[in-house]
Amino acid sequence: EKAEESNRLKSAFLTNMSYEIRTPMNGILGFTSLLKEPNLSGEELQEYISIIEKSGNRMLNTIGDLMNISMIESGQINIEISDIKINKLTNQLFAFFEPEAKKKGLILKLNNTLSDEKATILTDKEKVYSILTNLIRNAIKFSKRGSIEFGYLKKAKYLEFFIKDTGIGIPKDRQEAIFDRFVQADIDDRDVYEGNGLGLSISKAYVEMLGGRIWVDSEEGLGSTFYFTIPYSAVSEEKIETISVDSAEHTEVQIKKLKILVVEDDEISYSLLLRTLQKISEEVLLATTGLEAIEACRNHSDLDLVLMDIRMPKMDGNEATRQIRKFNKEVIIIAQTAYAFAGDSEKAIEAGCNDYITKPINITLLNELIKKHCDK
Repeated sequence: EKAEESNRLKSAFLTNMSYEIRTPMNGILGFTSLLKEPNLSGEELQEYISIIEKSGNRMLNTIGDLMNISMIESGQINIEISDIKINKLTNQLFAFFEPEAKKKGLILKLNNTLSDEKATILTDKEKVYSILTNLIRNAIKFSKRGSIEFGYLKKAKYLEFFIKDTGIGIPKDRQEAIFDRFVQADIDDRDVYEGNGLGLSISKAYVEMLGGRIWVDSEEGLGSTFYFTIPYSAVSEEKIETISVDSAEHTEVQIKKLKILVVEDDEISYSLLLRTLQKISEEVLLATTGLEAIEACRNHSDLDLVLMDIRMPKMDGNEATRQIRKFNKEVIIIAQTAYAFAGDSEKAIEAGCNDYITKPINITLLNELIKKHCDK
């Protein structure tokens, strides 16, 4: 019976995944086709572009969740502990989700209960960010009116986070099942079909990796409150002062015109980078293999920046970086790759890269990284 139930759930999951991939692809390809029509108004252009962007982000979320659940099941997820400012993180999430909440007529509230100094702790920033993002996104998704409040309380040796909504709620007999993989609560609401049903199981796995627990208190028709805890490991005051100084170093400055080497074997990716770099580049060179990248760095000792693709034929980007570092320690190398598995960034840094960005490349983030390293 368990095997049959598991098989049924996985079949339902695959059906849902087909929907979650084909639906945004329909938006991307369909509205891309409409962009070819002549005499489109500026308003229509912006509307079509917005739909394509939204569809792309939805598909990226689906792919990201599939990768994460696969890595969780195979035990490849690592914990990366660092100093993080909880108040800064929750304020960023509030700023990110407030427009989406307003669009649905919802009031978004944030409750930070500790001072910035006391809310600087040691934990895995990316995992806490992912957990909160999943839970806030769900709260907005399943609420049609009212408000959503999130924040945290310090309880003994833990921080207890909460995300409270006034949404449709979850039946009592389904409140444990929603954290299982491939299972969504059987809620009679059309909105439930947008989503792959992996967010809560990923969040549960991350919370447990961090040494906490996650649960829900909900009543059908009245809303839900999700809770999760993480250990409270405060950072010393001396360390906090150092963090503050470091964070103030990279202020907004004008980047000089740079000589840039793009190491990329995909023509479309190179075309995107070339257009992105036009405003800050004096000259852009191209290498399509690791060997070509090494040769280009030997022949152009005045390079300011290398955007190094990691996966390439003959020699990958990490090995090419190691070879370049043997004769050029100064040039800034930023790894850029379609691989986004845990540990990839560490491998790139160990090879000699100054920083790391994943594809699809966020143009704003790329510009911030370039400013960070090239604001001389």
